[in-house]
Amino acid sequence: MRPHAGASLSRRRFLSLSAAGAATGAAALSGCAMQVSSGVSGSGETVTVMVNSGDILPEQIQQAKKDLGIKIVLVKYDITKLIAMLTSGNPPDLVRGVGAVDSPFFAARDVAEELDPYFARSSVLKLDDLDPVNDLWRYDGRTQGKGPRYGMAKDFSQDSMYWYNTSSFDKGGVDYPSETEPVTYEEWMDTAKRLVQRKSGQTTVFGGSYQGLTRSTLLTTMTASAGGSLFNDDFSRVDFTTPEARKALTWYIDYCKTKVGPSLIQPDPNGWDGPTYQAGRLAMSNSGYWLGGMIGTDKKLAEVSRLAPAPAFAGGERISACQGGTGLWMPRGAKNKDAAWRVFEWFFGEEPAKARASGGWGIPTLKSMRSLMPAQEDYQKRALKVQENELKHFSVVSFTPYTRADALDALFNQVAPAAMNGQISVDTLAGRLNSAINEQLKRGKEQVG
Repeated sequence: MRPHAGASLSRRRFLSLSAAGAATGAAALSGCAMQVSSGVSGSGETVTVMVNSGDILPEQIQQAKKDLGIKIVLVKYDITKLIAMLTSGNPPDLVRGVGAVDSPFFAARDVAEELDPYFARSSVLKLDDLDPVNDLWRYDGRTQGKGPRYGMAKDFSQDSMYWYNTSSFDKGGVDYPSETEPVTYEEWMDTAKRLVQRKSGQTTVFGGSYQGLTRSTLLTTMTASAGGSLFNDDFSRVDFTTPEARKALTWYIDYCKTKVGPSLIQPDPNGWDGPTYQAGRLAMSNSGYWLGGMIGTDKKLAEVSRLAPAPAFAGGERISACQGGTGLWMPRGAKNKDAAWRVFEWFFGEEPAKARASGGWGIPTLKSMRSLMPAQEDYQKRALKVQENELKHFSVVSFTPYTRADALDALFNQVAPAAMNGQISVDTLAGRLNSAINEQLKRGKEQVG
């Protein structure tokens, strides 16, 4: 293990974290931070957890107090506030993070605790029970997916998979996709073109949505599916002009241009796929298994909904990545590490984990909990069968430690609409993306350095 960082960060680390906050549109950082408990370990301890609303429910907090003797204090997740707390040496004890993109970022900046010693002595979270998706939370100082563990995913989906509405396919006279073999991205696009419905120049039913969780993770994953990597070997540069990255970028720009689905130039009025799919206004939704939790609340919709494997590029690799893997990590400056770890075990391996597993909103990240996934109804059994087959094709697609995904998305959103509107070519776009993104990665590398 590395020696532990002191309570305060070096100026260089401060700058790198502050720049990350600024890149996401955060306001100037304030030095004031919330006090966290520094009492003795064990019963009666207070553990501060920075999460989004709904991540930990009020009744679960009550249960934790009763079962663990630990008081959990929730702080709403906010990147600016988090950076202020980290840089003032008074961080939360546990913090929400998206494994696919956040784990290398915080690990590279020495602000995340290595959790291997905790896992080694845990009787709740055993290494041989961890689903491979938890490798998103590993980072060896160079590559994501290897080395020490810095966190764990609470549940996950393979986010390049998609749901589809059989009613739309029946109406359009289109065959259903295979439950075991992937369609090509080209075939997916052809289907979306056949299923889109328009009236008076307006799209009334989207043929399909294919946006990924972020544009950064979408294009990173699609480039991997084409057989390449969006980043160079040390993740300090992108190159959209390689054949594989260009193939991914061309496909996505075509998807936007043809207006078969929501995009920057044709936003979904609902802001995301869920309500649009529920309303029958979206034939295919690029959302993994987790969307089944919402679909299952509407019996009629559930009956006509199917889950399909992630598409692949013709001649490319079959890759079915997780673009999320949301979970928790522990700051190195946390005051109550033993108590925080006990909350970590409870959240990922005890009652809250069992409740998540049985809800159908994601795949549990402990293999021993797979049997809790809902399989009572026919539609649940069908989705589970497709999902279980897809797990064989999971792999970690590594992300850069030198910036945050939302910062890259902000750059993409500035530059890409011109290509989506046909004003510039994909090659021109590739060059502009390389310039803008590589400048940001260069700054990030200097700050981590």
